[in-house]
Amino acid sequence: MSYFQSVPAIAYEGRESKNPFAYKHYNKSEVVLGKTQEEHLRLAVAYWHTLTAGGSDPFGTDTAIRPWSSYSGLDLAKVRVEAAFEFLEKLGVPYFCFHDRDIAPEGDTLKETNENLDVIIGLMKDRMQSSGVKLLWNTANMFSNPRFVHGAATTSNAEVYAYAAAQVKKGLETAVELGAENYVFWGGREGYESLLNTNLGLELDNLARFYHMAVDYAREIGFTGQFLIEPKPKEPTKHQYDFDAATSIAFLQKYGLEKHFKLNLEANHATLAGHTFEHELRVARTNGMLGSIDANQGDLLLGWDTDEFPTDLYAVTLAMYEILQNGGLGSGGVNFDAKVRRSSFEPEDLFHAHIAGIDTFARGLKAAAKLTQDGFFEQLVKDRYSTFESGIGLEIVSGTTDFRKLEQYALAQDGVIRNKSSQLERIKSQLNDYIFSV
Repeated sequence: MSYFQSVPAIAYEGRESKNPFAYKHYNKSEVVLGKTQEEHLRLAVAYWHTLTAGGSDPFGTDTAIRPWSSYSGLDLAKVRVEAAFEFLEKLGVPYFCFHDRDIAPEGDTLKETNENLDVIIGLMKDRMQSSGVKLLWNTANMFSNPRFVHGAATTSNAEVYAYAAAQVKKGLETAVELGAENYVFWGGREGYESLLNTNLGLELDNLARFYHMAVDYAREIGFTGQFLIEPKPKEPTKHQYDFDAATSIAFLQKYGLEKHFKLNLEANHATLAGHTFEHELRVARTNGMLGSIDANQGDLLLGWDTDEFPTDLYAVTLAMYEILQNGGLGSGGVNFDAKVRRSSFEPEDLFHAHIAGIDTFARGLKAAAKLTQDGFFEQLVKDRYSTFESGIGLEIVSGTTDFRKLEQYALAQDGVIRNKSSQLERIKSQLNDYIFSV
């Protein structure tokens, strides 16, 4: 059965094409800086938004029209697998990602839940082998079920903690069976609502214990993928422990986990934390912790996680520049953790949305490659900090001076400090030229 019968396989037709079911900029075999676009981007589809979400929001029920909506339970999960791989193959995307509860329903017991998962994992494994599509990462949904009302690894209930550990154990086994290249931890409810009744120290210690146990078990069962943490500042809790890149890195360093984890950074989470996406990428890159990204964007006029498909070419270019400067994403990739708008409810809209996001990242990649080839930012930064390349500046960065010597230097000057203009407006204008020339 075809679930997207009206949609052909999506091919590259070039920027002049008027075909809505064609790539205008994403040519997977085009070589950019020594690698193909496909190798640079390592694109992935998010199972939850694409196959599971129905368009509901806090003010209304589902609006999405889906060919599989008449099914329920495990039958629905089986049909979604078929639809997922048809979608992936027609889109020409090499990877997908999922939460455990996206792909199979929960049963009355953990045993029954795991049995449901095993059925779907078997179907997925067969489809992966026949299609060549791979699993970029999987993760555990430890936030939707009411049992996680107080958190999972930071819960106040030890029984819930044990259940969460069992769920991640199964998730790691799934990662091994399906050949996942990464495993993600997203602490959907790992935070607090109020400090009035929270033992913050115990919760952080328990979270670290949880991660160490995961590292140990992964090693035991032979999982060789990369562990990733996905920061988010708020929503649903008031303050989440993985608030942003800097907070997450500090946590990992405190508990001796920095060698085992990198970060999976999301654009919309960055803006919720009061940062730009490129800021979060730069912080992770500078600390050697950039592992993967969730590609989306938020609506800056709305204060929640809208998970829109990325079409902001300016932001995507700067994000791709950081990724290129990082030497790529290693085993990570560009996962479209994005959902069509509630009013875009037809099945074809899923293709239009992904085409838009993929083309945006292809253009961003090419613009960032041109910036890199020309050394545009590197030369700007070199010129701006040139006073640290000789004289007293060189002594500062080489660690051969101290406060007394610096005071002597300052006293010997004429009292007039001459700064140079940052010329930010000129720089932004030049950046526009790069972006819109590709």
